[in-house]
Amino acid sequence: MTARTRKPYIAGNWKMNLDRAKSLDLVKTVKGRIGDGSQREVAFFVPAIYLADVSAVAQGSPLGVGGQNVWSEDGGAFTGEIAPRMLREVGADRVLIGHSERRHIFREVEEWMGRKLRAALDADLQPIFCIGETLDERNANRTDRVLKKQLESGFERVTAEDAHHITIAYEPVWAIGTGETASIEQVDRVHTMIRKWLSAKVGDEAETVRILYGGSVKPDNAKDIMALDSVDGLLVGGASLQAETFLPIIEYDAN
Repeated sequence: MTARTRKPYIAGNWKMNLDRAKSLDLVKTVKGRIGDGSQREVAFFVPAIYLADVSAVAQGSPLGVGGQNVWSEDGGAFTGEIAPRMLREVGADRVLIGHSERRHIFREVEEWMGRKLRAALDADLQPIFCIGETLDERNANRTDRVLKKQLESGFERVTAEDAHHITIAYEPVWAIGTGETASIEQVDRVHTMIRKWLSAKVGDEAETVRILYGGSVKPDNAKDIMALDSVDGLLVGGASLQAETFLPIIEYDAN
């Protein structure tokens, strides 16, 4: 399997944005433009409070709907957290794990990542596992070391048979929401390194894992990033909040 045989995956992370009416309008517009889903996979990761409504509107279309966070337990005294089964009950079929804003703002630690990833898989949720280095780490030439540590933590409880259910998103922290984007050469080098690490970890199943790029993805850079054989898709932040900016990214190869 090669990058061109792995179905492209365009994921929009709304973060803590939009209201209910705007959310549903956006979903209605996008689901009407993605056809039968055979050419690419498209999903929104939405605030938990809107999951049931968004899932209801997306029902019957190939548009995926996911949570932005999950805890590793099925229930208990974990105020403010969401169990994997709860995401499933309101229509989510996927979830983000390890996003840099969870790691750096809310101080989520590496030790949690493997448990969260395992819990998502056990609940039949398709995880996007996010990794990325800070600017200081990049400037200290520690990118590979940091990313490998994050991968090792996340895949601690993953078997080769699990691999094809997992997507990895490389989001350099210094490029998220800053307008800065890693160069094409930087993206290609890091994605190639991640694929090599996966091959050592899960063998041939590494070729089934999609690796997305995220970090100030916009309509004017999506096509160039997606032209790389090492890139299987995009994790989009701010540009996923409006149809006018998200649809051109989904349709990056239209022109």
